[in-house]
Amino acid sequence: MTRNLTNDVPGWGALFHGNVGDGSVSVMMAALLFIIPNMKKEGEKVMDWNKCKKLPWNIVLLLGAGFAIADGVRRSGLADALSSCLSFLESAPYLAITPLVCLISSTVTEFTSNNSATMLVVPLLIQLAKTMRVHPLLLMVPGAIGAQFAFLLPTGTPSNIVGFSTGHIEIKDMLMTGLPLKIAAIGALSILMPTLGSSVFMTSMHNW
Repeated sequence: MTRNLTNDVPGWGALFHGNVGDGSVSVMMAALLFIIPNMKKEGEKVMDWNKCKKLPWNIVLLLGAGFAIADGVRRSGLADALSSCLSFLESAPYLAITPLVCLISSTVTEFTSNNSATMLVVPLLIQLAKTMRVHPLLLMVPGAIGAQFAFLLPTGTPSNIVGFSTGHIEIKDMLMTGLPLKIAAIGALSILMPTLGSSVFMTSMHNW
């Protein structure tokens, strides 16, 4: 909370010239747990290695990998390359835009967290909407909702990771259950967005 107080009032993070992030704070607090003494048992610390080994590290690593992939996509320039690849949507029919955007977004979210997928896809769709001269919500809404259709792989969303980490669910189980659900979700959104969504959000191409 004190690392960066406000945009105008810097916190203690300014002493490190922007090299301290949220991860640094987490590591520092975790290290303190190995130093702070346990008041209930003399000579012991709040955290020791035996307790540390029992933590669900598979969840931490899977979730962290999703955020790392999303950050790598942005910094490597792959996001710009993906944006140029989406240029084929400019010639797509009006009714085909929603299912195509939703399909792309729901595919990206399987390999990274849904929040990261949304942050990655939505800015690209905004820029694409300007190029296509269509209402931004026509692309943003199916793109953002489609990023929540993470039904196939554990890395898609934290809830998938928690279920997969129990050891009772295999990837083939997620694929068999998630694929029909994904198809149904994309189909429902593809029908609702151009019809009901067009009236609610006023996304008709003729009105933009």
